[in-house]
This record gives sequence, C-alpha cells and structure tokens, in this order.
Amino acid sequence: MFRAALPIALLFALAACSGAPKPTAKAPPQNTELKLPSPQTATPRQTAKPRAQPALYSPGSPLQCVPFAREAAGIEIYGDAWTWWDSAAGRYSRGSKPRMGSVVQLKVNHAERGHLAYVSEVVSSREIIVDHANWLNRGKIHRNTPMVDVSPNNDWSQVRVWYTPGGHLGGSTYPVVGFIYPHEEQRTASLRQ
Repeated sequence: MFRAALPIALLFALAACSGAPKPTAKAPPQNTELKLPSPQTATPRQTAKPRAQPALYSPGSPLQCVPFAREAAGIEIYGDAWTWWDSAAGRYSRGSKPRMGSVVQLKVNHAERGHLAYVSEVVSSREIIVDHANWLNRGKIHRNTPMVDVSPNNDWSQVRVWYTPGGHLGGSTYPVVGFIYPHEEQRTASLRQ
C-alpha cells in the first residue's frame, strides 16, 4: 500500500509546484545600448568584445612621449612635444577630430610644455583610446588609456585622461592643440605593428 501511495503523493507535490502563482508585474526591459558615461564619471566602456584594460609597462630605460608617439604613428617630427603642431604644418594633415593612427597634442601647464599620445582607437564622438609614454610618471608606457572629450561643444578642445595607477578618470582638464594625421602609408604601416 505504501508503494501505491508514493506515486500519487509525488504527483500532488509536482502539481502544487507547477500551480504556484506567477508574478504579475513584468521585469523592466534591460537597456542593452552602450552609452558613454558623463565625463565626470566616465570609466572604460563595457562591450560585448572584451577590450584590453589600461595598463602600465616599464621599458628598459625611461621613455619620453615624443619618441614613443613618433614610433607609434610613423610621423617624422622631432623636437619637444609643444612644437609638433607648428612643425607638422605643410608636412602632415592636421585637424580637430581624432582618427585612429593620429597623434593628439595636449597643452600641459603652460605654452612651453606639451604631451603627445597615439590614438589607437576611436570609441565614440566623446571617447578615444590612446597609448603614450611618460604621463605623470617616470618614463613608463601607458597602453589602452581612455581619453574623454569634456569640451562643452563636443569639439575635442578639452580632454580628461584615464589615470591608470588610480583606476579612474583623472580630475584635470587639458587643452587640446589638435590631431596630427600620418600619411596613409605611414598609418597603414603603424597599424600593422
């Protein structure tokens, strides 16, 4: 008799589980669209395809931003970072919009200081990824570094740069001199490396 009652008890238990009331409120749809966070709270973008995280590397000897940018972009300009914009006139195209493979020139502190970074990816109209050297450290190389346009008119005239040691977007705003574009054959060669 016990064996006969067991299947019936299991059927009642299963029926009770399947008959449990279901929630009537629908879960809100999840937003799958990727949006760039506001410049004040921007972090590296999350995408379906994983991107390399910002990282610091120590070269054999300390490296300055100028030789790093020159090598990365294949742009044959020499001299301090703050002189590159004028030195590029008539030799390389220049502009105010980022392009993959270009070099962005920043003003740092005053007119006779500058910084160069190689644009490795254009993420959106307000974010690029750069590689650069000697940024707030002693000659280290920064890879996969977000740089965010914080200009009021979205014209890339002011940026903030990701601070890799702290894991956050830096608090300082830097004026952008502009973007220097390599010749097409130089751009293609540098992208192959």
